[in-house]
This record gives sequence, C-alpha cells and structure tokens, in this order.
Amino acid sequence: MSFSSVGDIINFAIEKEKEAVSFYQDLSKLETASGAKETFHKFSKEEEKHVTMLENFLKNKKLAEEYQFKNITDLKISDYLVDVKYDQNMSYPDRLRLAMKREEKSLAMYREISSKAKDNEQLKIFNILAQEEANHKQIIETIYDDYMAEQGN
Repeated sequence: MSFSSVGDIINFAIEKEKEAVSFYQDLSKLETASGAKETFHKFSKEEEKHVTMLENFLKNKKLAEEYQFKNITDLKISDYLVDVKYDQNMSYPDRLRLAMKREEKSLAMYREISSKAKDNEQLKIFNILAQEEANHKQIIETIYDDYMAEQGN
C-alpha cells in the first residue's frame, strides 16, 4: 500500500473505521444477552468516534499534533488464539475472539504501513491509528479474559 498524501491515509483509515462500525453494529444486533449487546454497541460508538477524529484531522491536520500517546499494555491474548470464521450462530466468546483478531490485524496493518511512511506527518497519523487499535485490542482482551474467568476457564 502506498499513499501519496496524509489525506489519502486519513481517507483510507476512515473507510476502515466505517467498516468497523458496521462490524460491531452487526455483532450487537446478533446478541441476545443485554450485556453482550451493549459491549458491541459501545465498540461501534468507539469506532464512530474514530471516524469523527479522522474527519477532524482532514479539516485541520494540526489536531494530529495535539494527540496524546499513552502506554498500552499488550495482553497478547489474541496472539494465542486462532482465527475464527464469522457465523451468525457463534457464541459470545467466539464473537469476542473474532473482534480481538480483527483489532489485532488492524494494529498490525497500521504498524506495517507506518514502516513505509514518507514523512513524519504520515508516521504520526499511522502511529495514532495503531495506538487506537491497540487500545481496542486491550479492552476486548480484558473483556474476554474476565468473561472466561467467570466461566471458570
């Protein structure tokens, strides 16, 4: 993947985030348990915030300069799980696994693309995107770990 401008990067990321909004909305609609439904609904809202953040970056690229990075611990739970294929009838833990793997792949993609950044401005945007995906991955891994602990696993 090659991008000729920061605007190209941001537009690409906006499309990816919109796909994520749909993904989490679909998972939320499939859930019957209210807690699980709410979990995925919250994630769709988080992805919508990313779309807004990126659209704001397009309007004012200086906003990216103000972004505050923080240390995010990688729990590495998804690293030890195999990919699961989407199925409408999959269980809640499988839906969490699917979401974890999706965030893991997005994080890896942004890290890979950042290695090809043409300048510091592009690198900053990719690092912001990677940070946001790492944060989501950590949250889902924590939810999954807590759920499995409750189940005695």
